[in-house]
Amino acid sequence: MTFADHFETFHGLPVFTLPEPGEEALPAAGDVAWRLDCFEAGDIPFPEVWQSFTDRVPSAEVRALVIGPWWEDEYSELRPVLELILADAGRFPALRALFLADVTGEECEISWLQLTDVTPVLETFPLLEELGVRGGDSQGLGEEPLSLRPVRHEALRVLRFESGGLPGQVVRAVGACELPALERLELWLGVETYGGDATVADLAPILAGGRFPALRHLGLQDSEVQDEIAAAIAAAPIVAQLESLNLSMGILTDAGGEALLRGQPLTHLKRLDLHHHFLGDSMAERIEAAVGSAGTEVDLSERQEPHRWRDEEWRYVAVSE
Repeated sequence: MTFADHFETFHGLPVFTLPEPGEEALPAAGDVAWRLDCFEAGDIPFPEVWQSFTDRVPSAEVRALVIGPWWEDEYSELRPVLELILADAGRFPALRALFLADVTGEECEISWLQLTDVTPVLETFPLLEELGVRGGDSQGLGEEPLSLRPVRHEALRVLRFESGGLPGQVVRAVGACELPALERLELWLGVETYGGDATVADLAPILAGGRFPALRHLGLQDSEVQDEIAAAIAAAPIVAQLESLNLSMGILTDAGGEALLRGQPLTHLKRLDLHHHFLGDSMAERIEAAVGSAGTEVDLSERQEPHRWRDEEWRYVAVSE
């Protein structure tokens, strides 16, 4: 799977990419999510893009910010870009949402995106309500990998990590955070080949419930151990408080489907997303009958077939490299 398109909306706002100076009129600062992209800005260094942005847009009114490709030639790490944003945090009192790395597969493979410790974002913006991060640098190109430290944040409502290989350290840190307002959590776990070394045990603090009392949506996606995750979900206390559950994009087989059916009822959910799966037709029908018949919207689209080579079968997640 590739990311073919950039965001059209973010944090409930239309995304507007900052054009080169003089190209077009700018919208009101608080009416859009501002997207900064070195390519769109004329292949100039990010510090110049940032300076142009803060010169032309009333920063005190900006509510949402999306960072696109931050390099103008060769791939580079995110850390200097993030340091620049954090240094100007005082100029953005209304900022409520930040997405790091709205980058398509054609611009850079997700496993090549050179990220950094994103904890300072939460420490510097105490009123932030939404944080999204894409990438992980499983190729070891940057000076430091994607990381997170346990923090308490009173305002964060949405936390999303998109990765073809999410480090177990990040998963454990999420489970150790205190986020009393968190309503939506999505983790793309990925595969070990690209740095996704999180285990089901790492998810235990999240699945146990209690840590995130406001959580209503949980996504544990894109995993090569999706069956094991399904088995853990089947008895996880957190499920009772959810309105929607996303176990899509991974290697979910009939074994995982059977675990879901034999576990706690899922009929209280408004939506169960299992798209991109390896379930057989019979199992898919059983899940639809058991869960969908109660009024839950069940997404069983994008059924995959294993790749076969000689006597072996290969299954794959939706996003890896």
